[in-house]
Amino acid sequence: MSEIPAWAQEARDQWRWRGQARPPFAVVPGPGQVSVWDFPRPPRLVHDAREVVVHWGGRDVVRTRGAVLALETAHPPTWYLPWADVDRRWLLPAPGSSYCEWKGPARYWRLVDGTEHLDGVAWSYPNPLPGSEAVADCVAFYAAPLHCTVDGLRVQPQPGGFYGGWITPELVGPFKGDAGSAGW
Repeated sequence: MSEIPAWAQEARDQWRWRGQARPPFAVVPGPGQVSVWDFPRPPRLVHDAREVVVHWGGRDVVRTRGAVLALETAHPPTWYLPWADVDRRWLLPAPGSSYCEWKGPARYWRLVDGTEHLDGVAWSYPNPLPGSEAVADCVAFYAAPLHCTVDGLRVQPQPGGFYGGWITPELVGPFKGDAGSAGW
């Protein structure tokens, strides 16, 4: 995509918290910790070389050291994993769509193996908005229904069920998706 739609720019402009200062209710990070309130808005995309494994039942769906993290104020990172490292035989398109004011139009994926399936468990941005090109060849997974690890440690899903961030041990919040976080 080459242009930011006006409605997306309006949505971007409404955010109060943008990572320049932590709100008074944010947890102050201790040694070795990172506050999600220090992440910027718009999100910063960074490469992460830790080993990421997404496991479903008896299958490794992804094993990679090439993740792209979306670091956005108040959110645990969303882990975008390169399609090149995904075992695509388990993924099929899923119905539904959404539009992120930062990344653009999303497409959804389901995991399928015979009669087993998980609908809408993954999403991608094949045609992202300017600034999010690094996720164009990647897919992200909701952690809740899967066994997802980063360097061997199981991640916790972002609360609320809508957002797809992964909580790793070094992160402190509170996190978008917690009760009362709609205005963040």
